[in-house]
Amino acid sequence: MSIRHGLLALLDEGPKYGYQLRQEFERATGATWPLNVGQVYTTLTRLERDGLVRGEGSDESGRVGYALTDEGRTELHRWFATPISRETRPRDELAIKLALATTVPGVDVTAIVQGQRTSTLRTLRELTRLKKAAAEDDLPWLLVLDSMIFQAEAEVRWLDHCESRLARSSRSTAPARPSAENRPADDHTATDHEGVRR
Repeated sequence: MSIRHGLLALLDEGPKYGYQLRQEFERATGATWPLNVGQVYTTLTRLERDGLVRGEGSDESGRVGYALTDEGRTELHRWFATPISRETRPRDELAIKLALATTVPGVDVTAIVQGQRTSTLRTLRELTRLKKAAAEDDLPWLLVLDSMIFQAEAEVRWLDHCESRLARSSRSTAPARPSAENRPADDHTATDHEGVRR
């Protein structure tokens, strides 16, 4: 999600000023996407330039309010109607990290997987605690929490799969053990001149 569409969604409820938008954005996303006021006003300036919002003048404290234009509402509805494709989401840093780790000699990839699993399980416990503490009527926060919980659960399953794949890969690349007939006799076994063990 872009910040611009988040602000357009909040402005659809009615005019707001920058600090108010920042607070409502963070409340709606459970502070999982923290914003500073500078980001909000920079985005509002661009939205105003693009004709998607308009300034509503200042209040007695000098705060400038912004309202959604018809073009802004059309853009917001277009965004809501367009599915988010996998290609437009940020790249998965963990998958890239593990892929690169398998190419670097001396890196214990299994240890990386186990360390990440421990961290993700810790995060999952914290998210579950937050969900239990959340108010039932705080639907935006509950939806964000559910998404984060499902992602953490999927990451744990994927890490389990990675560990299994690494184990299979190490077994298939391990040097084969010599068969009994090809195994050299140890130092304590003597043979006679016909090669028969005694």
